[in-house]
Amino acid sequence: MRYIVIPRGRQMPTTITIKGQVTIPKHIRDSLGLSPGSSVDFAVNDEGDVVIRKVAAGSPRAPDRFDRARGRADIKWRTDELMALLRGED
Repeated sequence: MRYIVIPRGRQMPTTITIKGQVTIPKHIRDSLGLSPGSSVDFAVNDEGDVVIRKVAAGSPRAPDRFDRARGRADIKWRTDELMALLRGED
């Protein structure tokens, strides 16, 4: 595994937005070959450092807790019927 260490003075402090978003500095995006729409994976190593990796195009994502249930509903709702139910309309 290749690590790119950012030299002192090249760090870029950033602020987390209310949505939990941050800007990845350009020199890091360039080093990883990231462009708009690229998928990334975040991890925290044993030293507490955040590690960001570019996800290869077409890589399978890890299943989430909803994958087993997705597409298994046996009630076919029409959108307007479901919205009326959720809104409490008769």
